[in-house]
Amino acid sequence: MVMHARSGGDIEVMGLMLGKVVGNTMLVLDAFALPVEGSETRVNAQSESYEYMTQYLERSQASGQKEPVIGWYHSHPGYGCWLSGIDVATQMLNQQFQDPFLAVVIDPKRTMSAGKVDLGAFRTFPEEHTQSNNNTGADGFQSVPLSKIEDFGVHSDKYYPLEVSYFKSALDQRLMERLWRKHWVNTLAQSPLITNSEFTTQMINEIAEKINMFSRETKKGVSYNQILRESSAIAEEITQGHKSHELKKKLFNSA
Repeated sequence: MVMHARSGGDIEVMGLMLGKVVGNTMLVLDAFALPVEGSETRVNAQSESYEYMTQYLERSQASGQKEPVIGWYHSHPGYGCWLSGIDVATQMLNQQFQDPFLAVVIDPKRTMSAGKVDLGAFRTFPEEHTQSNNNTGADGFQSVPLSKIEDFGVHSDKYYPLEVSYFKSALDQRLMERLWRKHWVNTLAQSPLITNSEFTTQMINEIAEKINMFSRETKKGVSYNQILRESSAIAEEITQGHKSHELKKKLFNSA
């Protein structure tokens, strides 16, 4: 899913997940991409996507894969893991007609910047439910661009996050080891300071704009603590990039 999200660049992509429910846990065992029309702000499934989905599921079942569709995923390139108004409506519809159903959002840019998967899993509350607290993140924090803050705030009380954990099989382990043996040189040669320079600059500009807005007292959903946390997060990523660069320089230049 992360590789698919990265392949979309600045364009949102979408796919479906296969899995099962064990107790109170929703297990995602496989996923496949959908040929959808995406933009920088939304992704829409057309008739071709539904036809592709049906054919894919038929072929999967014919080959012995019995897990049903358990959810959908899409990307938010550069603006965090949360559900927009369209996402909330889509998830509500899915939960109404094919529950249990899960919504996953992946931010490929922040994944590359932080060096770890930035992914959120969500479900929506029933329509009659009232929720006053913002539950969109495990710690209540989300770094959202100014252009998205209104959409984020309006719908943030209509869904809740799920705890996410990862597991891998023995086959997954062998595949990861082979990929590492093949690509370890490229991995070590990469510098996050260079790879993520464009996104880092974008984040710094966003923080500066929020500071200006806060100082003008036109806060528009921006809090002082939020600015501090976003600043600390980007500073930590830059610091880690410098540490990685210095460590590689000492290891390889002294050899």
